[in-house]
Amino acid sequence: MAEVQPLRTLRYDPAAVGSLDEVIAPPYDVIDDEQRARLSTRSRCNVVEIDLPRSYEQAAETMRVWSERGVLVHEEEPAVWVLRQDYNAPDGAERTRTGFFARVRVEEYGDGRIRPHERTHPGPKEDRLRLTRATRANLSPIFTLFPDRDDSAERAMAHVAAEEPFAVATDPDGTINRLWRSPDADVIAELQMALADAELLIADGHHRYETARVYADEVGGDGDHCYVLMLLCSLSDPGLLVFPTHRLLDGLKEDSAKQQAIRNVLLRDFEVEELTAATQLEPPGDDGRVAFGYMDSFHRKPYRVTLRDQAIADRALVGMPAPYRRLDTAVLEALVLRGALGMSEDDISHLRGLRYSNRLPDAIEQVESGGADAGFFLRATPVEQVREVAAAGESMPPKSTYFYPKVPTGLVFNPL
Repeated sequence: MAEVQPLRTLRYDPAAVGSLDEVIAPPYDVIDDEQRARLSTRSRCNVVEIDLPRSYEQAAETMRVWSERGVLVHEEEPAVWVLRQDYNAPDGAERTRTGFFARVRVEEYGDGRIRPHERTHPGPKEDRLRLTRATRANLSPIFTLFPDRDDSAERAMAHVAAEEPFAVATDPDGTINRLWRSPDADVIAELQMALADAELLIADGHHRYETARVYADEVGGDGDHCYVLMLLCSLSDPGLLVFPTHRLLDGLKEDSAKQQAIRNVLLRDFEVEELTAATQLEPPGDDGRVAFGYMDSFHRKPYRVTLRDQAIADRALVGMPAPYRRLDTAVLEALVLRGALGMSEDDISHLRGLRYSNRLPDAIEQVESGGADAGFFLRATPVEQVREVAAAGESMPPKSTYFYPKVPTGLVFNPL
């Protein structure tokens, strides 16, 4: 079973920084240079100065200075922190997602303990490891899901959230984050009991978790370094929302053979339907068949392609478990990226000829403007399908899911 413990938190002192709005940020891996600059100008104490620093040494020095000046405070009393996020879904509906921050003992992936659902890239892991060595802290939490079979965790979190929040912070995207601190031993025990036999599924933060495993092994022995910061959320939470991540291809302009290879595999293995508008490129909900949208920058005609027969995917992914063979992202990778284009695992890991976008308008604009040579447009992977693949012991292709809203960095830290 996973070991869940309260935090002796390192955190911002609201009295020192004013509004937490000015110092929180999205996770490091969704921040580009332009957004980092905007966040940095909001406050000299914005968390990007330590979580996305100019150098690892600078991050360590900044944390030291902030601690000396009281910007950061270290609490000795262990506590769990309940986070409630109010946000607007793409359809305009108001939704709420609730979870709690705790530290979880780092261990090998395995049945009944902790499972990943996506493959990782080597570059981000090395970056996060060097940052962890420098700061000796978990700065950005891992977002993790658990089954709350009798709703006991939900009741415990609701009890904590019945009081006035410790802090409120609004994301740049408008998500309102309310945070409650609870050192109550009974509440902590209730949450630990609710997760006593729960298998944890990493939804977001695979690189951070694998970094934590390497760091724990490096330090050796037992201690705070054997735990990692997580936000734990129920799989049945009504506010749990998953977006798709679209694939953008480069390097096709001067390679007519690759263009023809994509055309050949789509006509051979898929039913191809021309759409009336690019806005229809993201397929509708899951009907049990593998499907995705396609458009290239040469003809700018949008298509929906649907796998002719599941047996095609079964042959291409022989040896893989059934839930994996039904994944849109896995079939796209097997038949097009690896099959038609001949990409290797190393090409995919290092983004050679491949980029990602989690916003449909942005992905369409990239293709229509010629900024990308072609695009494959995915639908969201249902949470239940994520669970099925993980339970089968397999990891999805990178960027198969985009859980929303993101968990902000800067609400709480876990010192190591």
